[in-house]
Amino acid sequence: MKLSGLELVFDRLAAPLPIWRARISPEDWQPAALAVAAAGGRLVALWGSDRRTATHAHAGDPGGFAAGADATAAGAGGFAVCAAYAVREGLAWLDLALETESPTFSDLGEVFPAAIRMQRAITDLLGITVRNARDTRPWLDHGLWPAGLRPLADETRTASTNRSPLAGAPAPAAGTQPETLPADYPFVRVQGDGVHEIAVGPVHAGIIEPGHFRFSAVGEKVLRLEERLGYVHKGIERRFTELPALEAHRLAARVSGDSTVAFAWAYCMALESAAGCPVPERAQSLRALMLERERVANHLGDLGALGNDAGLAFGLAQFSRLREDWQRLSADAFGHRFMMDCVVPGGVAAEPAPAQLDRMRAQCDAIEREVLALRAIYDEHAGLQDRFMGTGRVSPQLAAQLGLTGLAGRASGQAADLRCDHPWPPYDRLKVTMAAQAGGDVAARVSVRFDEAIESLRLVRELCAALPAGPARGALALPAREAFGAGWIEGWRGESFVALELDAAGAIRRCHCHDPSWQNWPVIEHAVIGNIVPDFPLINKSFNLAYSGHDL
Repeated sequence: MKLSGLELVFDRLAAPLPIWRARISPEDWQPAALAVAAAGGRLVALWGSDRRTATHAHAGDPGGFAAGADATAAGAGGFAVCAAYAVREGLAWLDLALETESPTFSDLGEVFPAAIRMQRAITDLLGITVRNARDTRPWLDHGLWPAGLRPLADETRTASTNRSPLAGAPAPAAGTQPETLPADYPFVRVQGDGVHEIAVGPVHAGIIEPGHFRFSAVGEKVLRLEERLGYVHKGIERRFTELPALEAHRLAARVSGDSTVAFAWAYCMALESAAGCPVPERAQSLRALMLERERVANHLGDLGALGNDAGLAFGLAQFSRLREDWQRLSADAFGHRFMMDCVVPGGVAAEPAPAQLDRMRAQCDAIEREVLALRAIYDEHAGLQDRFMGTGRVSPQLAAQLGLTGLAGRASGQAADLRCDHPWPPYDRLKVTMAAQAGGDVAARVSVRFDEAIESLRLVRELCAALPAGPARGALALPAREAFGAGWIEGWRGESFVALELDAAGAIRRCHCHDPSWQNWPVIEHAVIGNIVPDFPLINKSFNLAYSGHDL
């Protein structure tokens, strides 16, 4: 792999996808981003790492805690910041070493706007600062963390002996206010005649997770929206460093409940690439079968919810019925409605019986007929189309500028789908047809969901009919050296990415999970401009981004 005008030595990671990793100098950091942008590439993820000596969980420690203070990360020497770029040839992981004292790196927000919030999270988690940053406000730290706390910094892990740095803090007595209140967040203010603010959240009327939305509006027309997330930050990335590498796939599966297969597969792919472990062909097909079932389940749920948000409760009832039937068969075949913990290092932990494979194929035929009938109802319902068409539009030009990705990106003319662009086994033989629209409104995002659901039903049928023979899981031995691995999976929402660093003892030094919601949340702020406030729930649902997968 080459980046135009840069002399970089890339190492191919032993993964089924074209993923390379290279060290980069500070002088080449911004030019590399510019080269990627000029070639039509995009930023997939941006994260930091502390590679100084640290106490980690031993690879074989079933309790997940280090036996002592002698576990030293191989290659330790300072901080690093990493960027993963999607380019024509595949994925380029660029690794920039930083100074140990006062680590800093150059801002990428001018080239890739999606980097801004990721950079703010890096500063909160590791204390790494960004030179010439456009936005230096805290992102994950809402003013409740102890002063100077950097959860992913080595000294925090060591001082807390792998316990939460907040553990042991006294809880406020019943009926009293806590001593520390959240810091006042400096929202951007819009001024002018008739402009008023509407604050929504972070607690919402439904059962969705918390997020704060600050609208600036004139009457009901939205002039600006600013989001404040991070309310469900759970410390997942720090927890990874406390778990044995062979067990951490269970944590990855819980990054985002609606993408459990995607993140579990991405983590296992990263671990398998770091260990140089081949995966049996049967296991690859079973993983794809589960991934496509996960995709269908989410599309069915969203299509019903979108109909309901536009006033068609009939749509919610029908799609909810179909989704429930779909998930019940998943539970029968794989032991869990969401197929939790079925993707494991080296393969899969659950195999459907031949009779269950036949039931899946028959179910695909039945549900396809009903989905096509419901699509005709949606397309011909004047009231529904009046709410869908033109609402929350993101033009292809704006989508490209802001880095809109995944399902929402494909509805705005961004034709990118890993199953088509870089098909890994078994997708290399399935010949996936990409669903794409250029309208960029709610109607386009609904259309992409219908098309993808129908295509995934075809894929499930094909996988069930031609499941390879052989073992469903291979042996995986952790390398006795420092190792890096990456997983890159096209989940239902978009690209689920996992970057993994193992130390010489086989323990996790750093595991970064990236949900495509990082790229897409800021785009909603633009999609809602010019729309009326009551249309925001519909626009928001048409993206259906993750809070949990975003607030690691």
